Amino acid sequence: MRIPRVPIAVLAALVFLAPVCLHAQAALLLQDADGVAAALSPTGHEAIYFARICAASPTKLRRCEPGELGAVISRYHGIAGYDWLAMPLIPYLYSVESPSQIPAHLDRDSLQGLRVQYHDAHLASLGNVREGGALSRGWNQLAGAAYERRIYAFRFDTTEAQDEAFIAKMNDSANRTHFNILFNNCADFTSSVLNFYFPHVFARRIVPDVGIVTPREVAYQLTRYARRHPEMQLSVFEIPLVPGFHHSSRVGMSVDQSLVLTGYVIPIAILNPYVGAAIVADDLIFGRYPLRLRSAQILGPESMASLSNAASQASRAEAQNAVAAEGSRMSADTR
Repeated sequence: MRIPRVPIAVLAALVFLAPVCLHAQAALLLQDADGVAAALSPTGHEAIYFARICAASPTKLRRCEPGELGAVISRYHGIAGYDWLAMPLIPYLYSVESPSQIPAHLDRDSLQGLRVQYHDAHLASLGNVREGGALSRGWNQLAGAAYERRIYAFRFDTTEAQDEAFIAKMNDSANRTHFNILFNNCADFTSSVLNFYFPHVFARRIVPDVGIVTPREVAYQLTRYARRHPEMQLSVFEIPLVPGFHHSSRVGMSVDQSLVLTGYVIPIAILNPYVGAAIVADDLIFGRYPLRLRSAQILGPESMASLSNAASQASRAEAQNAVAAEGSRMSADTR
C-alpha cells in the first residue's frame, strides 16, 4: 500500500509547534521605589511573572487557559497573614481587567477608585484587610503597580514541567507570612523562586549590603547567569510609569547605595568613620550591579502580549488547525 506523502505545509507546522509546546515565558519584575519608601530606602520591590501560571485565587495557582496572560506572584507584608499572593497580569499592573479600560492619565482619586472597584469584585475573599496608603501598605499593593512604579521585566524561558512542579509546590506549601525586611523580604522570595528553576544560582552575599538581598541584586544575578546560558533567551523590557500624580520613580538600588544616596551615611560616618568609609567603599566596589536598562524595549498596555509570548499563540492555533485539517483530508484520501 502506498503511504501518502506529508505535505510541506504540515511538516512546517509541526516544526513550528515542536519548540513552543515545551517552553513558556516568565519574567523577573524589578520595580522602582516609590513614595515615602523612595526617600527612606530606595531599594524598590520585586515580583515574578509567569505566562503559563494563572491565579485560581490570590492564594492558589493553576494552569492558564488559552488567551489568559498569566499571573504575577510576590511576597507581601500585612495582607491577611499570607506570605505570597498571585494576581492576573493586567489587574496587577493597571487595576482593570482589560487593556481597553486602562486610562491614559489619572489622578490619585481616580486610582483609588479603580483599586476599590477591583478589590470589591475580586479581592474580598482576603477578608478584612486594610487598603493601605503612603505610609502603611495593604491590599493596594496588589493592583495598579504601573501607576506608581516604573517596572523592568527580565523575561526568560521556562519549561512546562518546571511550571507544573512549581504550581504543585506552591499550592501544597503553607502560605503563612515569614516576612522580615532584612532577611526574608520580597527579593528573598524571588531569589528562592528563581532557585527552584535554576538550582543553586541565587545566593545571599556578605558583600555588598551585609547579606541583605535586594531586588537589584537578584536581577543582576539573573542577567549574569543568562550571559553564560543563552538558551534562557533573556530579554529586558520596560513597563513605563503611567502618567498621573506620580511623575517619576527611582530605580531600585543596593542597601549601601541607598545609604549613600539618601545621605544616611553621613551621620553613620560621624559616629564611626570606619563604618562610613566601609559603606562607601562597599557601594563603589561591589554594590552598583550594572543592568544596562537603557536598552530595554518599551512595553505598553497594547503590547503586553509580548511579555507573555501570547502574540504567538494565534499563530500556533493557526498551525494546529492547519495540521488538523490536513490530517482530516489525508484520512479522507486514504479511504
